[in-house]
Amino acid sequence: MKSTFADEIVDLLPNLRRYAFVLSRSLDVADDLVQQTCEKAFASRSSYAQGTNLSAWLIRIMRNTWIDRVRRDRTRGESVDIVDRPDAIFTDGAHDTETHLMLGNVASALQELPADQREIIMMICVEELSYKEAAAALGIPIGTVMSRLARARTTLAGKLDLN
Repeated sequence: MKSTFADEIVDLLPNLRRYAFVLSRSLDVADDLVQQTCEKAFASRSSYAQGTNLSAWLIRIMRNTWIDRVRRDRTRGESVDIVDRPDAIFTDGAHDTETHLMLGNVASALQELPADQREIIMMICVEELSYKEAAAALGIPIGTVMSRLARARTTLAGKLDLN
């Protein structure tokens, strides 16, 4: 029974995997390297001279693939698997965009408030002063701070359609 090109490659897979592991020192990378080698071998099987050493041809393809990968990785910089970085921060692009737009709308609405209301909002909500501290800073009663803040919040909610 005559073996096909594919059968011969399948028979050499354990040898290829061992060599790939020697090159990469990583089972995952070795498996990727074997797969890339097989893909390239099938894509260029017309250049394989029948009767020559298939194992040597495949190893040469693998070695060249590995060298290309090392060169590419060297210019790309360090690559870190996400599994190795549990502290990596994930962002939701849609949420970030929505937040950015909302903050822009709030900033515009704040600018439209009367100066006394804008001042109270900034002191209480941004600077995080207590009502007592804001009243002392402005020289007004705490009740006035509370009523201006309530009017400012109501006006902002109306401008931002949050009612």
